[in-house]
Amino acid sequence: MSELSAALFPACLRRADQRRRAEQYVRGLLAADGRKSVRRIAASVGGGADEQGLHHFITHSTWDWSSMREALAGYLQDVMPPQAWVVQPMAIPKTGEHSVGVDRRFVSRLGKLDVGQHAYGVWFAGAEISAPVNWRLHLPGPWVRDEERRRRAEIPDEAVEETLEECAAAAVLESMLRWGVPRMPVVLGAGSADVGATVRRFRAAGLPLLVRVPGAMGLSVADPTLPGFGAGRLSAQRIVDSVRALRRPVEWSDPGGGVGTVRSSQVVAVRVVLPEGGPSLLRAGSADGRPHGLLLGEWNGAQHAPSEFWLTTQERTPVPELLRLAKLARRVADDCATSGGRVGLRDFTGRSFRGWHRHITLASIACAATTLAQAGHVPGTAGQWAGHPDALDARGA
Repeated sequence: MSELSAALFPACLRRADQRRRAEQYVRGLLAADGRKSVRRIAASVGGGADEQGLHHFITHSTWDWSSMREALAGYLQDVMPPQAWVVQPMAIPKTGEHSVGVDRRFVSRLGKLDVGQHAYGVWFAGAEISAPVNWRLHLPGPWVRDEERRRRAEIPDEAVEETLEECAAAAVLESMLRWGVPRMPVVLGAGSADVGATVRRFRAAGLPLLVRVPGAMGLSVADPTLPGFGAGRLSAQRIVDSVRALRRPVEWSDPGGGVGTVRSSQVVAVRVVLPEGGPSLLRAGSADGRPHGLLLGEWNGAQHAPSEFWLTTQERTPVPELLRLAKLARRVADDCATSGGRVGLRDFTGRSFRGWHRHITLASIACAATTLAQAGHVPGTAGQWAGHPDALDARGA
């Protein structure tokens, strides 16, 4: 933890008292039991006398969380270069309705209304570990349009109303590209209600995308040698089922099974027309002007039907590599629940927009410290990544 603090805080915090508070807060997140309230954090690092100072540091201080996240991304790029950026949704249950961004949503898997905040984290993910480097809190329309709510929650003027899909994309596009870190494939393991718009955004930014899609999603087969070509839109499940005889086994590491656990899936890939719309289709991709990608279908064990479907713009990337990238979403979901839970990613109890972002930034640093220590990584130094060559593999462009 001391090496990580030394790499990040002096470069991002101008005053010595801010650097001291930042280190206290992160150490408290790592040490405090239970919910990571400011009171418990203060008690774990110095006693009640520090509570007011830490509260002020999170809710009222003026330090910039964006530069801190950029420095964290650079540090992790040095010590654990990622294979992909995984966008992980995070629901934060709330009992009241005053915390910034709280909304009522119907959750289909629960069959009921859920009250809480919804955020998207961008995680640097590799085969061994993952850690969050950026966050975006979704702001529903009532929070953006209500001037009194904006004032009380200290929502900045530049915050605008957006859909969940726009929020997830912006978590990557508006910050990560501006930081200039080497570009990597983006994995959206939670899927998207508007896959076409999501594909269009990432293609326009030049970022390879791998997104989980439902089996009922309609797509058109682009390979004239395969069943379904020329039949128009067919469901992803029907397309994959029609070529099940072409399945091949692919091994992948399962973080949920313990260190060194390797599993195998049967996988097939079909070239399809990407679900984009509008004039952008005429610019590139294929002989008829329509961009193509791959639809992956996966069977686990002895299952008769495919268990998962993934759509990717990386048409020329080998299928085993694509499946292993997809499995990073599972690693991130596990790490978000375990190490993220231990350091209090969901535990901010204040109501302000700025306070939420400062807390989750420091909680991300605590999460990175935890995962790096567990993996036995030798600490590196931040600030060396800015000149790295672009890491985007030409095959996935």
